[in-house]
Amino acid sequence: MTWQLLPSFTPLSTTTTPPSSFKPSTQLPPRRQRSTTHIPTHIYSHPSAILLELCTSLNELHQILPLVLKSNLHHHHLFHTKLLSLFSKFGSLPEAARVFDHLVPIQDRVDVLYHTMLKGYALNSSSSSSLDNALSFFIRMNTDGVRPVVYNFTYLLKASADNSDLRTGKQIHAQVVVHGYASNLISMNGVVNLYAKCKLVDEARKMFDRMPERDRVCWNTIIAGYSQNRVPKRALELFVRMQREEEEFSRRPDLVTIVSVLPACAEIGSLWIGKSVHGYVVKAGFESLVNVSTALVDVYSKCGCVGSARYIFDNMQYRNVVSWNSMIDGYTQNGDSKEALELFQQMLNERVEPTNVTIMKALSACADLGDIVKGEFIHKLLCQLELSSDVSVMNSLISMYCKCKRVDVAAEIFENLQGKTLVSWNAMLLGYTQNGLVDAALNHFCKLHQQNIKPDSFTMVSVIPALAELSVLRQAKWIHGLVTRTCFSNDVFVMTALVDMYAKCGAVNTARKLFDMMDERHVTTWNAMIDGYGTHGLGRAAVDLFSEMRKGDIKPNGITFLSIISGCSHSGLVEEGRGYFTAMKEDYGLEPSMDHYGAMVDLLGRAGQLNEAWGFIQNMPIEPGINVYGAMLGACNIHKNVDIGKKAADKLFELDPEEGGYHVLLANIYTRASMWDEMAKVRTSMEKKGLQKTPGCSLVDLRNEIHTFYSGSTSHPQSKKIYVFLETLIDEIKAAGYVPDNNSIRDVDQGVQEQLLSSHSEKLAIAFGLLNTSPGTTIHIRKNLRVCGDCHNATKYISLVTGREIVVRDMHRFHHFKSGTCSCGDYW
Repeated sequence: MTWQLLPSFTPLSTTTTPPSSFKPSTQLPPRRQRSTTHIPTHIYSHPSAILLELCTSLNELHQILPLVLKSNLHHHHLFHTKLLSLFSKFGSLPEAARVFDHLVPIQDRVDVLYHTMLKGYALNSSSSSSLDNALSFFIRMNTDGVRPVVYNFTYLLKASADNSDLRTGKQIHAQVVVHGYASNLISMNGVVNLYAKCKLVDEARKMFDRMPERDRVCWNTIIAGYSQNRVPKRALELFVRMQREEEEFSRRPDLVTIVSVLPACAEIGSLWIGKSVHGYVVKAGFESLVNVSTALVDVYSKCGCVGSARYIFDNMQYRNVVSWNSMIDGYTQNGDSKEALELFQQMLNERVEPTNVTIMKALSACADLGDIVKGEFIHKLLCQLELSSDVSVMNSLISMYCKCKRVDVAAEIFENLQGKTLVSWNAMLLGYTQNGLVDAALNHFCKLHQQNIKPDSFTMVSVIPALAELSVLRQAKWIHGLVTRTCFSNDVFVMTALVDMYAKCGAVNTARKLFDMMDERHVTTWNAMIDGYGTHGLGRAAVDLFSEMRKGDIKPNGITFLSIISGCSHSGLVEEGRGYFTAMKEDYGLEPSMDHYGAMVDLLGRAGQLNEAWGFIQNMPIEPGINVYGAMLGACNIHKNVDIGKKAADKLFELDPEEGGYHVLLANIYTRASMWDEMAKVRTSMEKKGLQKTPGCSLVDLRNEIHTFYSGSTSHPQSKKIYVFLETLIDEIKAAGYVPDNNSIRDVDQGVQEQLLSSHSEKLAIAFGLLNTSPGTTIHIRKNLRVCGDCHNATKYISLVTGREIVVRDMHRFHHFKSGTCSCGDYW
């Protein structure tokens, strides 16, 4: 006789579709007569029975089965039960059902066969449809008069929990109560696990608290529930309570408890609690277990003690790939991506095969370092490991290429990626934004919208900075409306991005209104508003807001101090800026970065305290960087200091020899000092090195279109009209008192000098805006360089004679021109 499964065989013979509501009758039908055939004791030593006990695979079972069927023993329910158990164990439920329905006579179906069959369905319920089959069989049990036992419910509860099927789980819970198992320890452990796995940890706790008695499994279940649902404080509280209340050895914390509570220690970042648990681990003799040691590595890494984590890692007798992943991630999270990559290389050298998690951690380290060479190596490696179909890995690869400034490669990967998720779209969107590709970012966002992909908060936080960079108020209002319609108005990070966007679009008052409306504020929220005030030249408002922040619970970070010192710099608040730089380290224990030193040099330099600024640079505890000397050179250009300017420029030429802008600044300093020979030398040096000045560019938004103007350009369709209008406008502002600043131009007559000045990009943009907007409309201009002195002076007069408000955002700050004055007070 050959055992074959019919192609059309259906696992359930009585019903295959579960009822709409799961309500088995509480009144069980009369129990039918069971077979009471005595099972001879000699069958336990029968060769067929021995072979079944030794069976380890479905293939072996198929080979053994004919022997069983030929013997006279296959009529006994002991063999039926064993067959059902084996087929279920090996995942062949249809064959298990065939045994139950066709091999076992109805009169021989004892209760244990039903229980075994139900267990098989429950343990193989990896999807909602297979769980429905388990429920259908449970109902069939009731119909056949089989009284459920407690283990039936535990299997069904576990299947519901594993599928996060709360609705079904609640129905099972109800049946637990109906059948009188509400006080049963085993069944209630299953109920606690169900609610915890379905993210109803508070409901799980209610069930836990109602239990008349608890064992170690129950404690472990609720502790793991809190830990997995990211409620670490409650998990740790219960861990302490467990040790205090449960003195019996059988109820003390075991290995399962430890591996549940250690992630909670890592989540909360409490080193002393982690050390306490570590001490318990040592006393209990668990430290040699790989999963415990790996969890300890994770705890110490997330508490900032990466050295202790590495010590544990190095002394592990055995490491699995999870151990390596945890240590690599520890280095990455603690800002030591170089060490993370070195450990990744060591892992490869020891022939440990990376997983998708390993690859993602390594790619993250490459992204942090901007190491495109190692990133490309890992790209090849993941292809060899056949991980190129793993969307999560490819998302990390996209992010890596974006952070390494190879957006073109990232875009190609994105276009060819199958099964894109929202994370994929977000990674590409953020990459465009971070690389300053504003148009590409906005086009990408529009494609996402066109494909009816619902954005999340990360999407909004990625696209809003692109609009902030564009500095178009109309677009800012549009995205704000979208945020409101998509219900992200309560997300602190989205709202913070909006505050920053409005400030960068010139609407600092609107930014403050949003700031005041927020129920919750993160440190980045305060930073955005303080920085917004600073860039608008409202230094005193920035100082007041910073004082308000210091009175609250949120502590300022390094970005906060950078924003407030820069704000003081733009407004000439030197003493306040000095005080904040001192308080940064003395009051908050924050070490100044290169950006902070650069901001201090800018603060002193703008105020004309050039000697102090130069002395400050000489006494820096770290080697000054480009931004420090750049601030010094810019201050020397403003205040016409040749000696210090030359020293700063020489340092910049060493640090960044390919940047032509520093040569231009030095040439301007010589020009202002009428040192024409020195100026000519700088220009000649630039020509020899092939360096060029970054061309001035100004942009203005009009009727949903960005118009770009370069100095002296005539490519715009309205160029002739613009130049004619500008000529008339220059005459009007001259009559009002404007005098062109020709000091920066020589070797041409005065008429040509004025013509060159009048064709600067911001003047062309302003003229275009005046021509194409109605009277009273505010004109918004964005420029890629610092506003020159002549354009700044001319724009003040233009605002006077036209009665228009003109807002200019240059590379450093905002200038609000109105009625002949500028918000900067000529201090910029």
